[in-house]
Amino acid sequence: MTFRKILLSACLVLLSCTTVSAETLKIGLNYPQTGRYKEQGLQQRLAAFLAVDEINKAGGILGREVELVIRNSRGEPERGARNTAELIDRHGVSMVFGGVSSAVAISSGKAARDRNRLYFGTLTYSNATTGSEGHTHMFREPYNAWMTAKALSGYLKENHADEEYFYVTADYTWGWSVEESVRRFSDTQDTEQHKGVKTPFPRALITDFRRALEEAEQSDAKVLVLVLFGDDMVRALDVAYDMGLTKRMQVVVPNLTLGMAAQVGPTIMEGIIGGTPWVWNLPYEHDYPRGQQFVEAFSERYSMRPSSSGASAYSILYQYKDAVERAGTTNTQAVIKALEGHRYSFLKDEQYWREFDHQNVQTVHVVKIKPRNTIVEDEYAADYFDIIHSMPGDEAAQTREEWEQRRREAGKPLTL
Repeated sequence: MTFRKILLSACLVLLSCTTVSAETLKIGLNYPQTGRYKEQGLQQRLAAFLAVDEINKAGGILGREVELVIRNSRGEPERGARNTAELIDRHGVSMVFGGVSSAVAISSGKAARDRNRLYFGTLTYSNATTGSEGHTHMFREPYNAWMTAKALSGYLKENHADEEYFYVTADYTWGWSVEESVRRFSDTQDTEQHKGVKTPFPRALITDFRRALEEAEQSDAKVLVLVLFGDDMVRALDVAYDMGLTKRMQVVVPNLTLGMAAQVGPTIMEGIIGGTPWVWNLPYEHDYPRGQQFVEAFSERYSMRPSSSGASAYSILYQYKDAVERAGTTNTQAVIKALEGHRYSFLKDEQYWREFDHQNVQTVHVVKIKPRNTIVEDEYAADYFDIIHSMPGDEAAQTREEWEQRRREAGKPLTL
């Protein structure tokens, strides 16, 4: 081989190495920039960019800089699935995460599975996500409806035993799942005694909420369970307040986020009960240093407090980074194995990815909205949550036997 050929070969090798080392690791974020759940989607975007900046500053993932590729799901299952397919097929993302709807997460997760990519559900509470519709490529970071209901009902049975309930529920998979679970654990399965109304989704009108709440007003219920989320919950609560229901009944919002509370405002929200996997004051009350770091970095950067939606997106990126680095590769099967059964403490106490269903098992908290004057004393007027009850993750989560029963009922195999 001549000297010129040797030199050319060396240059080609060097160029090839340079290209590989400079190649970014693309990750897809599929979330609602518009629609009823856009506020929760915005928190995911903000927290995701914070995590990516921190990860890249620390050297990336396996030495590769992380690049977020973003798509708007609009809260629509079909669009979420199309976005996921495009993110993988056209942009070559190594994994996809995000969403503020169980229907979107389920459809998007299947599109990812069909292309051998992981999908991490960020705000998806329906039991089906890691239950009847669960599969090898879906991992859910937040809790599910079963866990929420079990923790909430422990508090409700102690403080509102023998009272009549009334349910106003969004008519889709998340709403059905949450209502079913809360009824089960609060002993309010008798629908003649504990009535309920379904409201349209995703295009409910104020008149739909008013009609539902007028039925609640005409009942003898003392507990009003609003199985609504995002803008729907905000609108319904505004109507309930105008009707005086928030003074007459104990209002329960099973899945409560900071963004929703802030949209409604401290005056209307005062005294409302809800469930949550994480709130921004939790790391300070229980001395979780990494959680405090996240809150302070997010607050300083965006001049607002992070919600559980933001915490979930932030955690997913760090858990994916950790799993890839423990596996030594972005290969999907290797990362799945690295995740399954893995225990960690990050923004709160210990959590783990359960092997048989890929549900993240973690402590569930019940919160009550503080008085207005306390809320506004916070630097960002966001001190909404008084943590009034907590349940360990293993106590709140379905057992293997309960999970298998749900799979049988759905005609699904007993393994992912």
